[in-house]
Amino acid sequence: MKDIFDLLGRIFISFIFFFEVSDTLFFYKDTKNKMNEYGILWQQDLLLNGSIFLLILGSLLVLLGYRPSFGAILLLLYWIPVTFILYPFWDAVPELKREMSVHFIKNMAISGGLFLVLVNGAGRWSMRRLFATSYVR
Repeated sequence: MKDIFDLLGRIFISFIFFFEVSDTLFFYKDTKNKMNEYGILWQQDLLLNGSIFLLILGSLLVLLGYRPSFGAILLLLYWIPVTFILYPFWDAVPELKREMSVHFIKNMAISGGLFLVLVNGAGRWSMRRLFATSYVR
């Protein structure tokens, strides 16, 4: 049963980031405008394309279970700074403080799931295990 939940957890957590990539790609100009609003003006194209690369590679590695710890690190390199930039609830006006704190805590919970993947690996059903157990005679 643990192996099924490991697989389901990897699927669910990776699709959060696949959605993030698709949203960024479909609304590329809007994302750049949001970066301007948050004061991220330095090398926007590099940062945006780099984050898309991190998200795609990290999500694939976690989903497939091939080097899932490395994939989790890549996703955390993106997710934690973005969370602190987008949801600084400690500085928010009272009307937005509650909403921003909920989003902040949600993102921290997702980070916790990534830390679990980082520490525990992929489990039984992973591409790495499949490669390790299959051989050609």
